[in-house]
Amino acid sequence: MSEILVIGHRNPDTDAICSAIAYADFKQRIGMRNVVAARCGELNDRIEFVLRTFGLPAPRFVTDVAPRVRDVMQSNVLSVPPRTTVVEALALMDARNIRVLPVLDSERRCLGLMSVFKASKFFFPSPNRIFDSRRVLASVRSLSRALNGKLLCGFEPDREEDLVLMIGAMKPASFAARLNSYSPEKLIVVVGDREDIQSLAVEGRARVLVITGGYDISPEMRALAQRNEVSIILSPHDSTTTAMLARSAIAVEHLLRDDFLSFGHDEPLTEIQNIAAASQFQAFPVTDDQKRVVGILTKSDFLKRVERQLILVDHNELAQAVSGADKLEILEVIDHHRLAPFTTSQPILFRNEPVGSTCTIVADYYLRHGVEIVPSIAGCLLAGLVSDTLNLTSPTSTARDAEILARLEKLAGVDATDFTEKLFRSGSILTSRTPDQAVAADCKEYTEGPYRFSVAQIEELGFDKFWKRRQDLADALEAHRASNDYFLSALFVTDVVQQISLLLIAGNPRVRGAIDYPEKEPGVFELLGVVSRKKQLLPYLSQLLKSLN
Repeated sequence: MSEILVIGHRNPDTDAICSAIAYADFKQRIGMRNVVAARCGELNDRIEFVLRTFGLPAPRFVTDVAPRVRDVMQSNVLSVPPRTTVVEALALMDARNIRVLPVLDSERRCLGLMSVFKASKFFFPSPNRIFDSRRVLASVRSLSRALNGKLLCGFEPDREEDLVLMIGAMKPASFAARLNSYSPEKLIVVVGDREDIQSLAVEGRARVLVITGGYDISPEMRALAQRNEVSIILSPHDSTTTAMLARSAIAVEHLLRDDFLSFGHDEPLTEIQNIAAASQFQAFPVTDDQKRVVGILTKSDFLKRVERQLILVDHNELAQAVSGADKLEILEVIDHHRLAPFTTSQPILFRNEPVGSTCTIVADYYLRHGVEIVPSIAGCLLAGLVSDTLNLTSPTSTARDAEILARLEKLAGVDATDFTEKLFRSGSILTSRTPDQAVAADCKEYTEGPYRFSVAQIEELGFDKFWKRRQDLADALEAHRASNDYFLSALFVTDVVQQISLLLIAGNPRVRGAIDYPEKEPGVFELLGVVSRKKQLLPYLSQLLKSLN
């Protein structure tokens, strides 16, 4: 089932957070269990006050919704430790029908990849390396494990050695001659129930004697092997199969591709797709921030559809949306701001109304559909509504806002006027945030003709805190404008009691010269009766920018 995120704009205000929480709750109550409230910015003191007051958890924090490696990777990683025998690894790969197997250390860091291609080159060496077909790099114990055999007696069974395979399929005289041409401590002698060959191998102190065909060994031969420190393995296979399997006792750490390509779990798919497509590898380990393997990515995984969709609340401009929103399917938009250029690949539900708060629209959904609004959600909706309308004193307020607010007061058991005062006293962005954070806390980006600009709004009880930090805020605002290459950036500070705002401007001097409000200090204008960014300030700035063309 796909996940649907209900999410407000970047640098969210109270209305964006509260409408996301409430609309996700509404969707869940009408049967859409896969809907989750989300946010793409930090909470401020007032939002945290709302959540504490009504006992609600914060929405999920999401900085980027663009499809990432973790969205399509295979989380159940099939892997082996480095001392696994090749035969065990190949059996696992065959059972799961995979061609690449990550080899991980004890901390789940990838040492390399075990591939069928690399194994085939080992088992079938080129003609100029024909002797390699008789080499066995293994310990006695791993050899016994590869043969699925029984280790009757073993001397230093866990010491890895470079051994030579010899098949005892000849006359005793011929075998004895060949035996003398090798260092006995390097020999693995493979033989069936021929006691004459067994005896020569044990008396010659071969390193390992492998008895094939499921045959046992006589007590006398076993005693002699103990005295001469010859390890004995009983193999259930015939000599040909035993010889073949003996080579596969090598540990996978010796056959690794250590030039593998891996990706971080948080990397955007669009950034790595071409790299993966051009790679000779078919699969790629996926690592977390500590380089531990958490998944495996194959080239076919890029064809998967990312099961995540969006519902946007309190905005309809992609410039204000969470990063990556343009890469996902947007199902709905619930908003009360001006319309921006917005295109989708298919029809969506788009509800935009000229009311004071997105929470008003969300509350209307509950009422129209006869869905219960529990007290905590009613309080959440009330908080978003009074915050955005300044408790119905903003010019954006409508009769519908007032009607909805009266209903919410009863359902939440909260007096709106008393709550509004507590809300605005619960925290000041100008004192709780650094200047850089303050000018970006509730900041929105807009476009008017050739001009890109931003407007941040802060609602306060009085202007004392602003004047104390006026120069620091001006410097931070100019830095914000320059870093985003805006034509202008504005900080709109509103006294919610006096219904007056101060406008701090950074940017092109022509803008300051065109503003016809009183300039209290250089770059700071007093806007009497102007409290709404959406309905009053934004139209004014848009008209001003048009006049500059």
